Amino acid sequence: MAPGAAAQFDTAALQARQALQGKAGPMALVTNAKVFGIACFACLGGLLYGYNQGVFSGVLAMNNFNAHMGVWTKDQTNKGWLTSILELGAWVGTIYSGFLAEIFSRKYAILMNTVVFIIGVVIQATAVTSAGHSSILAGRFITGMGVGSLSMIVPMYNAECAPPEVRGALVGLQQLAITTGIMFSFWIDYGTNYIGGTGDTQVEAAWLVPLCLQLAPALLLGGGILFMPFSPRWLEHHGREAEARKTLASLRGLSQDHELIELEYAEIKAQSLFEKRTVAEHFPKLADGSASSTIKLQFVAVASLFKSKPMLRRVGLATVTMFFQQWTGINAILYYAPQIFQGLGLGGNTISLLATGVVGIVMWLATFPAVMYVDKIGRKPILVSGAIGMGVCHLIVAGIMATYQHDWPAHVGAGWVAVVMVWIFVIFFGYSWGPCAWIIIAEIWPISQRPYGIALGASSNWMNNFIVGQVTPDMFTGITYGTFILFGLLIMMGGAFIWFFFPETKGLSLEEMDVLFGSVGVAAADAERMREINREVGLDNAVRHGSIAAGLEKGGLDEKADRMDSE
Repeated sequence: MAPGAAAQFDTAALQARQALQGKAGPMALVTNAKVFGIACFACLGGLLYGYNQGVFSGVLAMNNFNAHMGVWTKDQTNKGWLTSILELGAWVGTIYSGFLAEIFSRKYAILMNTVVFIIGVVIQATAVTSAGHSSILAGRFITGMGVGSLSMIVPMYNAECAPPEVRGALVGLQQLAITTGIMFSFWIDYGTNYIGGTGDTQVEAAWLVPLCLQLAPALLLGGGILFMPFSPRWLEHHGREAEARKTLASLRGLSQDHELIELEYAEIKAQSLFEKRTVAEHFPKLADGSASSTIKLQFVAVASLFKSKPMLRRVGLATVTMFFQQWTGINAILYYAPQIFQGLGLGGNTISLLATGVVGIVMWLATFPAVMYVDKIGRKPILVSGAIGMGVCHLIVAGIMATYQHDWPAHVGAGWVAVVMVWIFVIFFGYSWGPCAWIIIAEIWPISQRPYGIALGASSNWMNNFIVGQVTPDMFTGITYGTFILFGLLIMMGGAFIWFFFPETKGLSLEEMDVLFGSVGVAAADAERMREINREVGLDNAVRHGSIAAGLEKGGLDEKADRMDSE
């Protein structure tokens, strides 16, 4: 098949799919209620992630915790370590998560990481003893491993279960779950801060309760995931074809012989066969399906991300997008919000915690528009508008802080304006870079590279998250308002990056993403291999004859005739 013919086929296949699938938008979630429900449950992993991001900011502001930790909360660098060690653990989690998800399935990888998370929380709880900061450091590192891995596997699981018309919304649920966890953690911190009093009479339960409460959703996720379906794309890629087709039909609420199921399953099968046969041709010694070969192939898949221009384009898009997401400054605010608000003139620990609670509410509310409309509006305009809004907010806060930081008591109104600008900044993040960055890294990869590609993007996220968490206390002490200028300039650069380098991906199936990035038919051998597979599964005939069912049936007959001729 010539490159032009391949492009015509891909365009025709896309048009056939769009003619059968429903419209994108809020009503599409209603018609895919089962997928929506499963995604909501899986996003308990995002809830755990968000809760961990938010809970420690309030704990750091509690008198009893500071007294218990001693020098570890008085020194800004040590405070950075107590906070950022979670992100370092999460970075480690993203490194192994791709292999775990590919070998054991997305479903069981979620279960395994939930267990890791629970172990980390239990260790943190022992900080109430003389172990103190050692338990916090070790526990938060292990907890981070769990949430880091879940942050990559849950969006992957949702993306592979979702139909294209709601895929962005369902993956965006990850961010909604994260913001829900953040909101819960802020207000729980605000409430438990009163246990024993807010001063020297405060007791250990004030900070121990919010740390231990995260065990409840973790246990629910670990037990419930056993009853959730496997990803149909993972099943197909691992030779469980009948189960993949049955699961796909069940997820869509349609019969297995429905025309849309026929087309979507054929696309999944074609892409899986293409990648398997490409691996078999280039690495024949690893194509025997044994356990050792499967493990070795995982490293081959990682290496393949850097061996072609289309894949390098994906690598750059995923890692740079996550770099800019973290350097928006969002986690600097989430981790140190009470201290930031005190630095903007809000006096008293209780008032700063209250202002922090508002951050959780506005971020949670701002996430809803993205979840509902990202598949209708598209990723690009949402990301660019969010970047501009966040950048402007940062620069305004920097200007107010530079002018009045040495005399806040005489300029209380200016301090509150700066606080409101922080709240508005959070709104811009909540509807844009929060959900859309995760949508991008979940949907741009081929099947065989997807676990490793998402892990690479999430790895960039967590490493930059770790750096931000580590340096923020010293930045606010050293360059004060310059911190906001730095964040503002960087996110505006991020908006420019998206504008010039990101191709819009809304409405495309995961398999059709290869067409967008130029990965299909780049070489003559690949084009020929894809043509044979499309004919084998019936896609070629389906598109040419204008009837999916008839085309797939004819494709099956042609394949049978070819086998008889060869005999």
